[in-house]
Amino acid sequence: MEFEQFVAARGPALLRTARLLTGSHHEAEDLVQTVLARMLVHWGRVGDEFPEAYARRALVNASMNLRQRFHARRSTSDVVPDSGVPDVSEAQASRDAMWRCLRELPRKQRAVLVLRYYDDYTEQEIAQVLDCSVGTVKSQASKALGKLRIDPMLAEAFTRAGSPASP
Repeated sequence: MEFEQFVAARGPALLRTARLLTGSHHEAEDLVQTVLARMLVHWGRVGDEFPEAYARRALVNASMNLRQRFHARRSTSDVVPDSGVPDVSEAQASRDAMWRCLRELPRKQRAVLVLRYYDDYTEQEIAQVLDCSVGTVKSQASKALGKLRIDPMLAEAFTRAGSPASP
């Protein structure tokens, strides 16, 4: 597969993963662009094997490095800035609550949930991407889901939407 074909075929999925990892569309675009630029330089070695697995691992690693580098300069806030799009449904409020909760998780826990539930990776595939054991993947997923279950923002959002607060 040629690099251009790979980008055309898998670019949107990589952007979605980056968006979930960073919580920001603009940061996700920058992250994907950086990863793809690095991949292009090494395409001869990467392209024949598993380019998507390489790209996803690079996204996860780059997002973790990005958060470490800029964490000191960013301030957290309980208020989500207005995105300019009116919130017209309870479903949107629930998604917003989920985003806020995901952003509060530690990087590795967030990466595990994104790869498992958004990208539909198996535990073994996640372990390979994160370079850890399957047991670590399971424990990180369990801890992350436990935090999400007891988060008051999610309980409130799902109660407003008419869904049960916990699974």
